[in-house]
Amino acid sequence: MKPSSSRRKRGFTLIEVLLVLVILVVLASLAVVAYGPIQKKYRVDAAKAQIGLFKTALETYRYSVDTYPSDASGLQALRDAPADLQGKWDGPYIDRDVPLDPWHQPYQYKCPGNKNRDSFDVWTVSPEGEMIGNWSEETRK
Repeated sequence: MKPSSSRRKRGFTLIEVLLVLVILVVLASLAVVAYGPIQKKYRVDAAKAQIGLFKTALETYRYSVDTYPSDASGLQALRDAPADLQGKWDGPYIDRDVPLDPWHQPYQYKCPGNKNRDSFDVWTVSPEGEMIGNWSEETRK
């Protein structure tokens, strides 16, 4: 007796299943390769936007207190009043705790700045070593 042809056509062969898996793996790897640069650009743009928000909050702080926060107070002075400014401080100048950068590292602050000697520097460094700060053209806008 011959095996019936309807019995052999019921399922997929092992070769067909493996071929579909190979195609899916290739498509997934292409998507991951294409996603990497998009994710990097998103994180850099997010850091620039956050630095821009810090600039606005720091300028508001300066109008209230007549000076920028000290290096010791740092960006936390936008959220919590420094001990020596209890009477002048009119904050909080940001709604939430000082956020971390997109790479989960704290933003850096220096006043007076090395790049902006008449004001402050706020910056972060990406894992690739790119410095993103308030002195670049993109964050000045």
